[in-house]
Amino acid sequence: MSLQTVVLPKSPLEVFERVESEVRSYCRGFPALFTKARGYRVWDAEGNEYIDFFAGAGALNYGHNNPKLKDKLVSYIMDDGVAHSLDMATEAKKQLLETFVDVILKPRNLDYKVMFPGPTGTNSVESALKLARKVTGRQTVLSFTNGFHGMTLGSLALTGNGTKRGGAGVPLNNAVSMPFDKYFGNEVNTAAYLERFIEDSGSGIDTPAAVIVETVQGEGGLNAASFEWLKEIERICRKFGILLIVDDIQAGCGRTGPFFSFEPAGIQPDIVCLSKSIGGYGLPLALTLIKPEYDIWTPGEHNGTFRGNNLAFVTAAAALDYWKDDKFESETMRKADRITNFLQGLLMKYSELQGELRGRGLFQGIACGVKGLASDICREAFSRGIIMETSGPKDEVFKLMPPLTIEDEGLSRGFERIDAAVNAAIRAGKGSV
Repeated sequence: MSLQTVVLPKSPLEVFERVESEVRSYCRGFPALFTKARGYRVWDAEGNEYIDFFAGAGALNYGHNNPKLKDKLVSYIMDDGVAHSLDMATEAKKQLLETFVDVILKPRNLDYKVMFPGPTGTNSVESALKLARKVTGRQTVLSFTNGFHGMTLGSLALTGNGTKRGGAGVPLNNAVSMPFDKYFGNEVNTAAYLERFIEDSGSGIDTPAAVIVETVQGEGGLNAASFEWLKEIERICRKFGILLIVDDIQAGCGRTGPFFSFEPAGIQPDIVCLSKSIGGYGLPLALTLIKPEYDIWTPGEHNGTFRGNNLAFVTAAAALDYWKDDKFESETMRKADRITNFLQGLLMKYSELQGELRGRGLFQGIACGVKGLASDICREAFSRGIIMETSGPKDEVFKLMPPLTIEDEGLSRGFERIDAAVNAAIRAGKGSV
């Protein structure tokens, strides 16, 4: 009698485990082979449907395969539109620049030159840092505790997360971290703290070239700066001749409600960094907005091979149609109120969360006072068909970040599943104080 070898079918994720680098991350938290996406929904190879409360880490504010953007993109490709152009003039770039000025800048009384620094957020930050140093002749840049600005060395020097900083392998210089708003609690004015360090010649801190800030710290735990604090930071920058850089890469493009997250504070940064959803469709694109008096680059002084992603220009311009009036912002804020009410309800219902509401707009979550609980909730949510992630230095915040275009039915279904996930995680006794 001969024994036959039984060959078991391979896991659909086997090739990723065998071939892809150990650096892979999100596929560990969302262990499925995804095949299709539309709007706020994603499907895997087995036909399971997921509600997306992650939105490509903020790169899909207008949802997956938005038909308004897809039609423009497909037509452009089928007409043999230019795909790659470095920084040459193309019709697609012309349309984006004209639309951006008319729809975004002029109605907000903002005057910026638009730079295409390369296709990612960290490209935008690096260009902002380089330009601030060139303009001022100074080297140091001030950032804030729990800030996140990118994974290249200049951006990483400004990032607070110790694990990410440790991956650099070299010293991270020319950056100083200051306490973010309410870092020491509500009683301590950290803007005054920062001002004292700058004005005191004995503080050991030289006058910086720039201050870079996120109005809502996405990766850092959804810490939202007050508008009063942001105004104080702007005042301090003006007082000492320091450039103010707002990193609006994740919080911008409507994620907090208005197109720019800093609008409600009434400030006008010297430089604004945009990426993620500025491309509209999830295609790589980044912009650096520069006040005209600081646009002192020489030609080609900062460049990149893929700064001319015309496919992203097409979808970016199409996405700006949402901003031609106030309806989209109003709808986003209405949905934001629904998220706030839902999260407040969770806090009342589940005292075991030991939770705190964080963030604003469609960029909210709950910081859990129980170690590991936020991660457990996200795992339980995924098993119930919800894609969502944690943030914060200890992954203590579970974050709701759906596409801005999500329908009310999608929110309601998502809320039900998240409630069930919170209940399951708590009942299982996961996490430890």
